[in-house]
Amino acid sequence: MKSTELEYVGFWARAGASLIDVILQLVIVIPLTFVIYGRLRFMSPVGSFLMGPADVFVNYILPAVVVIAMWVRFGATPGKMALSAKVVDADTGEPLTIPASLLRYVGYFLSAIPFGLGFLWVGLDRKKQGWHDKLANSVVVRPAGVEQVRFQKS
Repeated sequence: MKSTELEYVGFWARAGASLIDVILQLVIVIPLTFVIYGRLRFMSPVGSFLMGPADVFVNYILPAVVVIAMWVRFGATPGKMALSAKVVDADTGEPLTIPASLLRYVGYFLSAIPFGLGFLWVGLDRKKQGWHDKLANSVVVRPAGVEQVRFQKS
């Protein structure tokens, strides 16, 4: 797609896409955690952060690997696919590389730490970039709309 056929995806659409992704993640992670431990995290003793070694894999590593692989392979997670949106390099419009995807994923934590301000930033930024996008030099775009995308290097 040419950049003149795209628009930046705003806060509410991205929030909806994230909600879809979280629900899909829970549909996989909750049963898997229950099969391994016979209980869920909220059933654990108060103050226990991890239920065991598999908890780290199921709840942290597996979701990160799947999300990063989807950004690299498809340019989107299922939630963004539902919006026909893609995560691309902000300068070229090309798919994210593995290093940029890793940086963007780590950026999610940085965006969340100060009361989610890094995610809310999407609603304030001209290119609809959250802090995680700025860190990885990415934008989320979808087919035609109000504001057209112009990449610096095409």
